[in-house]
Amino acid sequence: MRPTSKTVSMGIHTPEEFKAFRDRINLYQRDKREANSGLYTKKYEKTKKGFIVRLYRNMKSRIEGVQKLKHHLYKGKCLMSKEDFYSWAITSKKFHTLFKHYKDSGYLHRLAPSVDRIDSKVGYRVDNIEWVTQAVNSARSTRKKSV
Repeated sequence: MRPTSKTVSMGIHTPEEFKAFRDRINLYQRDKREANSGLYTKKYEKTKKGFIVRLYRNMKSRIEGVQKLKHHLYKGKCLMSKEDFYSWAITSKKFHTLFKHYKDSGYLHRLAPSVDRIDSKVGYRVDNIEWVTQAVNSARSTRKKSV
């Protein structure tokens, strides 16, 4: 990342200064999350926007190998852009219906909206994903493994 007009006005001029500034901000945010046990993050992730943001981050971490145990299942697969995913998700009636049931259940994990890849050999593309509950996605995953 590069310094912006806002950070330059704060006395940050070089990429190195910007990185140091960003690192301090990240450390501050991490300390705040630890101090409140992630309460604000957990609350945010129970909003539609927060839920979608977390879901995309999880998809991305599978593709990029951050989630090492499952990376072999996702390595080399495509991932739609964040903007395309957010747009697809928020305009989907099925997402809103599933999210309402999830919320009304008191946020039972098995009722959480989940993105299922229709063809597991293909990545996260609009023509290859659909909304299901976490329970349905898990059952499908188990069934695919046993085939």
